[in-house]
Amino acid sequence: MPRARVEIGDGKTTEWRSKALPRYQRLTKKAEALIASVYLAGTNTRRVKRALYGLFQGAVGKDVVSRAWRKVKVDWDAWVARDLAGEDIVRLILDGTVIKTRLDRKATNISVLAAIGVRRDGQKVLLSIKNMGGESKAAWGMFLGDLDARGLMRPEFVIIDGAPGLEAALVALWGEALPIQRCTVHKHRNLLGHAPKHMHDELSEDYRDMIYADTTVEIEKRRKAFLRKWHLKCRAVSDSLEEAGDRLFTFTRLDPSQWKSARTTNAIERLNEEFRRRIKTQTVLPCAETVPMLLRALMASGQIQMRKIDGWETLAQPIAPISLDLAA
Repeated sequence: MPRARVEIGDGKTTEWRSKALPRYQRLTKKAEALIASVYLAGTNTRRVKRALYGLFQGAVGKDVVSRAWRKVKVDWDAWVARDLAGEDIVRLILDGTVIKTRLDRKATNISVLAAIGVRRDGQKVLLSIKNMGGESKAAWGMFLGDLDARGLMRPEFVIIDGAPGLEAALVALWGEALPIQRCTVHKHRNLLGHAPKHMHDELSEDYRDMIYADTTVEIEKRRKAFLRKWHLKCRAVSDSLEEAGDRLFTFTRLDPSQWKSARTTNAIERLNEEFRRRIKTQTVLPCAETVPMLLRALMASGQIQMRKIDGWETLAQPIAPISLDLAA
């Protein structure tokens, strides 16, 4: 908002102030998020002022930076404590990532756990993001317990990366009957880790033929063929696939239009990629507390957006019971 002075008589002037736009609220949300993100990245208020001098034509002072930061902090505190009872969440996507940050003046990798919910209209929404000590059952239990305490209802379908601690925490909170889908991309990487490099192309082709088959019957047929073949070629590969069990194929209980969005945790993976892209010039973030706040600020400003899932039109259909073939 440009500044101006007006004459009030007797040759005196005073600063003009907009009545339509309240004082200290002249920055757009994107501008506030930009200032906050630079500050959260470890730059002090005076350096933020110098860095943004040209962009805002010198209108950004250290007081403006401090106000923008306080607003982000207040918004963050309200967001992490908000009631989730009104969210009509039918699907939950859970995953963790590792970010390098500074703890006790040392560069340390920390685990950041995230939850994306899918509303009944198909829209994805970030529900929670927290720093935790790892991805153990206890860590995930605390993370999920917070969602439950804030009123999140038991989802109809959950997609996870395959971490055993997360799976155990989900069962402890919502029971064995909860439909859980193991991420097929994570399992593919895991299978490659069990096979010699010269087998990777053949293994990937067989795996994709199985996972991306058109029907449940065809998937089960190719699953059995995969196990027979790789039991002979590389026992560790078939054992790893059997370890995932039926939860690698839970997506087949949904309408086929939803299979693409239900097979993987890609929604969170893409979120992590966008976040890393924006901080790639920094090898280490200044402190652990700024990591989730920075990601939230980027989303609140619209710099990171999430779209509806594929096949959302059929979300109202009930999830089919597990088939006899898959249960065998």
